[in-house]
Amino acid sequence: MQHRPLGHTDLSVSLICLGTMTFGEQNTEAEAHAQLDRALAAGINFVDAAEMYPVPPRAETQGRTESYIGSWLKKTGRRDDIVLASKVAGPGNGLGYLRGGPRLTATHIAQAVEDSLRRLNTDVIDLYQVHWPDRNTNFFGQLGYTHDPDEDATPIEETLTALARLVEQGKIRHIGLSNETPWGAMRYLHLAETLGLPRPASIQNPYSLLNRSFEAGLAEVAHREGLGLLAYSPLAFGVLSGKYLGGKRPAGARITLFERFQRYNAPYVDGIVAQYATLAAEHGLSLTQMALAYVNSRGFVTSNIIGATTLEQLDEDIGSAEINLDDTVLAAIERIHEQHPYPCP
Repeated sequence: MQHRPLGHTDLSVSLICLGTMTFGEQNTEAEAHAQLDRALAAGINFVDAAEMYPVPPRAETQGRTESYIGSWLKKTGRRDDIVLASKVAGPGNGLGYLRGGPRLTATHIAQAVEDSLRRLNTDVIDLYQVHWPDRNTNFFGQLGYTHDPDEDATPIEETLTALARLVEQGKIRHIGLSNETPWGAMRYLHLAETLGLPRPASIQNPYSLLNRSFEAGLAEVAHREGLGLLAYSPLAFGVLSGKYLGGKRPAGARITLFERFQRYNAPYVDGIVAQYATLAAEHGLSLTQMALAYVNSRGFVTSNIIGATTLEQLDEDIGSAEINLDDTVLAAIERIHEQHPYPCP
């Protein structure tokens, strides 16, 4: 398993990161532990969670993902074998049950990290990420931007200062961004530099064959500022596995179970996925592994966050780290992309 530097930190993380947002909803505690065991056996040292997980988010299950990771850490004693990442939730998204509606203020962040540390059974979180902005901007599938001069936004300086205090207290080691825009990323970096505050080490945004919007501004930031991408949804909620082609809805699959996951499910997407599936088959690849290998190959990617509900899926995902796409396949991917740029923001 290849490892890459996490920004300008002294940490190296595996090319494949184990995403855990199914732990506590689609996966039981025993299944979560089995995935963690299998991932570490394959050379993965990077595990990503969030205080709001599992998804879809519900008051009844909130925090269960971190608790499952924490029970595994307590059982195995393998805390030093992983780089542990989690996230603090921003406002909205129906999370009124979480601290009365989460914000990125100093008070909320201080409480959020204490709760996460307790659930995770650890004294420190290696990478603590801002899950999404506390301002009006375009993320979670929004491409257009409309400015609201009357927005109730927490200043980024307050958020970054609160995170810096947690670094000083030894409760988190490094900070990261998620679902951020080019302006937001550069604002965090500017404040870090001018105020002597911790510099963000990474940015966790969506990136896949169906959503390459990261390339249109953030890729340059990632390269020039050392703010590597932790790519999430590299299989577009499983759409890029091909299992939903032709309107299929396999039992137990995420889109089958949860109607809210429609971001990669527009009617025209099926035809695009079919083109990628044909290309993969022509070169003796599974669509899943070709899609993941493409993400792995991008120079601005630090780690590719995969998620699975079965060990068989997990093994296939991890196997993508051993696949190098040749120039013929890469050129064919570009031709499909040029015909259908940014089909799913």
